Amino acid sequence: MIEPLQVEITRIDESLPLPMPATAGAAGFDLYCRSTIVVAPGSIELVPSNVIVRVPDGHVLVVALRSSTPRRKSLIMPNGIGVIDPDYCGPDDEIQIQVLNFGDKQVTLERGERVAQGLLVPLAPWSWVEVFATERSNRGGFGSTG
Repeated sequence: MIEPLQVEITRIDESLPLPMPATAGAAGFDLYCRSTIVVAPGSIELVPSNVIVRVPDGHVLVVALRSSTPRRKSLIMPNGIGVIDPDYCGPDDEIQIQVLNFGDKQVTLERGERVAQGLLVPLAPWSWVEVFATERSNRGGFGSTG
C-alpha cells in the first residue's frame, strides 16, 4: 500500500469543514465558499476557498469546478482550471476560485457551499530538448483524429 502524502493545509475560518474526499474512491476533495458571493450575469468573481495549501514539491494542485456547478449555477471557470504551484502558500495566499456567470440571472454562492474540487497531481521532472525538424508525419485537423 502506498503511504499517503502529508500535505499542510490552513483553514482561514475553522468553523468550515476541512476539505476531504467525499468517498473512498474520490480523486479529489471539495473546496468550500468561505463567504457569500454574488456573481452578476456576465461577470467574473473570485470565490475564497477558505484554505491555504502548501503543495508538496514535485506536485501541483489543480482546481476545477464540481461537475454540477455549471448546470446548477450557470458558472464556469473562464480559464478552465486553476493551477496552484508549490510556492503559493504564504499567509495571505488563500486559494481563490475564479468563476464566470454565463447565465442571465445573478447567482449567489452561499458560505459553506461546495463550489470546486482540488486534485493533487504529481509532476515528472522535465527539460526541453530542442530539435530543428521532426520526422513524424502530420496528423492534420484541429482537435480531431479523423
